[in-house]
Amino acid sequence: MRLDKWLKVSRLIKRRTVANEACDGERVWVGGRPQRASYEVKVGDVIELRFGQRVTRVEVLAVDERAQKGEAAALYRELPA
Repeated sequence: MRLDKWLKVSRLIKRRTVANEACDGERVWVGGRPQRASYEVKVGDVIELRFGQRVTRVEVLAVDERAQKGEAAALYRELPA
């Protein structure tokens, strides 16, 4: 699944267009490198979201095309920044 779509499905970012813009602005890093929105997310990837001073690190636990609101948090595990 594309990175921008996974960020939206996991509800880490509210809209896919915002996720796409974050990737273009090098605010989304995977494995220590900035990634484009077209990057294919895999289980075990470590994703960093960098917005100003706030850094959120998550590990991908599942890649699911559709997730209900209650299931979205099960797609990732937060890591210490």
